Amino acid sequence: MTPAEPILTVERLTMRFGGLVAVDALSFEAQRGAITALIGPNGAGKTTVFNCITGFYKPSAGMMRLVHSDGSVFLLERLLDFRIAQLAHVARTFQNIRLFSGMTVLENLVVAQHNVLMAASGFTFAGLFGLKSYTAAERASIDKARYWLDRTHLTARADDLAGSLAYGEQRRLEIARAMCTNPALLCLDEPAAGLNGRESAELNELLRFIRKEHGTSILLIEHDMGVVMEISDHIVVLDYGIKIADGTPEAIRNDPKVIAAYLGVEDEEVEKVEAEVGI
Repeated sequence: MTPAEPILTVERLTMRFGGLVAVDALSFEAQRGAITALIGPNGAGKTTVFNCITGFYKPSAGMMRLVHSDGSVFLLERLLDFRIAQLAHVARTFQNIRLFSGMTVLENLVVAQHNVLMAASGFTFAGLFGLKSYTAAERASIDKARYWLDRTHLTARADDLAGSLAYGEQRRLEIARAMCTNPALLCLDEPAAGLNGRESAELNELLRFIRKEHGTSILLIEHDMGVVMEISDHIVVLDYGIKIADGTPEAIRNDPKVIAAYLGVEDEEVEKVEAEVGI
């Protein structure tokens, strides 16, 4: 079987903050059409890696190469954050939910498509005059928004303010909003944080659907090891900014370095952790 090609190749990524090395010469690949998890203890550098990939930070050193299925290549370390989203089609959610709480649920998904709508308007007042090109694009954006409302079980809440949604619903809405941008790579920062068992199961189902039906590559940071072990194709483990393991869930589950350093737990918590990951 021919291995999948990488959509994202990170080579010797380093991020320094003064004398602190938050990420130290990190190299890994995220395969196209796969779910790759980045795990490790608090302070391991996971979010810093995400911030570099999505352009919030300019790395101190290293390369991050994103390759689209048509062969287009983007060196992310050379692009501004809005260019990474607009040109490289990298979308992101955050650990702390960042919705437009004063807009309706539907409006949150339509506004995510503003680049397409602006292009359809010719960056002028075409929308005001009801030109066919703009009205067609507007209709398509609403159709796409309603599609993702259906997939995230939020159709009944379409006209409610996003800020009125329950926490788990806001998590799903944030993923739906990211998918409305047609991402090649979807970066999720702790999508299961704060979810109960039922909501975590719904999240797993949604992410599998996104991978299978849309072919979207997913890179996620997650502390919920039940989610990580159940849906990930590949796992990268960081500790103090250094990669200590890189492989399949089964390999990671049995890696002594991961078990020893696993998420920075105290000795008395090791048995609980081993039970959680099925060791």
